[in-house]
Amino acid sequence: MIRRTASLVAVAAALLAAPAVAADHATPEQAKSLVAEAVAYLRSKGPDEATKAFQDPKGSFRRGELYVFVFDTDGHYVASGANPKLAGSNAADLKDAEGKPIVQAMISETKDKPNAVIDYVWLNRQTNKVEHKHSYVTRDGQYIVGAGTYDQ
Repeated sequence: MIRRTASLVAVAAALLAAPAVAADHATPEQAKSLVAEAVAYLRSKGPDEATKAFQDPKGSFRRGELYVFVFDTDGHYVASGANPKLAGSNAADLKDAEGKPIVQAMISETKDKPNAVIDYVWLNRQTNKVEHKHSYVTRDGQYIVGAGTYDQ
């Protein structure tokens, strides 16, 4: 009886813990929605005000593991919700943990169509682990706006 009770407690604990873990991960739909909101904000407020909003750690463009990043079409960081110190830096040659040139992929994949999904390996700041990431990016004029999700 004690073994059965212990097993039931373990199962119940696992079931209760599972939704909490899943809830910590953003969905692709949430990332796409955040990017759409960010593009609309960038259009209405302009790059200076949008950059401030995107980089505000307590602002509406930061949602758990989701944050907005913006590059110009030359590969310079315009905004980074993960690390505001990157704004203004040249990221044209930025590569992921496996050597993939991710900014160049974002630029080339949105050259002929405004939206793309870029898959790469990146540090998840929520778990502090390098994980597979899928960034949803939209080119709007000279800006590439994105947000990404990690594998669950």
